[in-house]
Amino acid sequence: MSTHVKRNIRHLTLAELEEYFAEKGEKKFRAKQVYDWIWLKQAPSLEAMTNLSKELRHYLSQDFSFPALAVDATQYSEDGTIKTRFRTHDGHFVEGVLIPTEHRVTACVSSQIGCSLSCKFCATGYIDRKRNLTYDEIYDEVALINQQSERVYGKKLTNIVFMGMGEPLLNYKNVLKSIERITSPEGMGMSPRRITVSTAGVAKMIRQLGDDKVKFKLALSLHAANDNKRHQIMPINDTNDIKSLVDALNYFYKQTKNEITFEYILFNEFNDSQKDADELIKVYRQVPADLVNIIEYNPIDFARFSKPTEEKVEAFMNYLEKNRVNAHLRRSRGKDIDAACGQLANKE
Repeated sequence: MSTHVKRNIRHLTLAELEEYFAEKGEKKFRAKQVYDWIWLKQAPSLEAMTNLSKELRHYLSQDFSFPALAVDATQYSEDGTIKTRFRTHDGHFVEGVLIPTEHRVTACVSSQIGCSLSCKFCATGYIDRKRNLTYDEIYDEVALINQQSERVYGKKLTNIVFMGMGEPLLNYKNVLKSIERITSPEGMGMSPRRITVSTAGVAKMIRQLGDDKVKFKLALSLHAANDNKRHQIMPINDTNDIKSLVDALNYFYKQTKNEITFEYILFNEFNDSQKDADELIKVYRQVPADLVNIIEYNPIDFARFSKPTEEKVEAFMNYLEKNRVNAHLRRSRGKDIDAACGQLANKE
């Protein structure tokens, strides 16, 4: 007996939905109704599509699956940050974070379940990559965090950063397709300029972003400005050294003119000296980067790194500013609930 594998209804285009309804002898406008329920109204299930008849919803549920993300657990930080653990239809967990500040509300979303890059300072790097998230699952993350933002803060999301679990450029198609849906007027209608994709540095895919003329911003997780040190903490540097990344970023900028940011976590006695700052300045000057985000390190259980003293951080920042580097110190949010940068690991 063959079991009929149901197609995920969210992977159908509007034209395919129209074809389906025509075959069923239904009116064409039904397809648009369903499509709007999926993307515009962000329905969590077929049952939620209340302006369709029961009979029609029954048909749909026989023919299609609707594997939506569900909220599994929510944690609230003292500073207003909210971390959500989502459960996928096949039982995996993935985390997303809502970060409110005075002028913006940002969703930090994941693109993979686990990660294959094993960066030494990041909790997600210590868990294997189970699979990529599909574009509709990434869309769900954003939609659910947006609903949370409206409920808790009375505001819609203003920004999205792909800085959660996983390497976005190793899930290239799904990440781009999710952004296409998020920015579409038939979806959330968000401006791509308010979206930042952060990468540990996959040179080939950074160039691909340029070729695809994407409209969103790009952040490179540099964290060390010479190959020897970067190689120690980020194994991806073996195949994507700093020179290849500088070349790729310049190509990306030439093709898109989009904003580029460097991310640089300060580790005590590792990358926080004046010599390290000089190397960072050198890399910064080779790329039309808009900003260097200096990030506080958030200790995790199994990493050997620690955080520099406030004095050291201040000296590093002052040195960059003296050398006309547009640098910003990013204070960590949500540390008390393991929601800060590098801490997402699906702790039970």
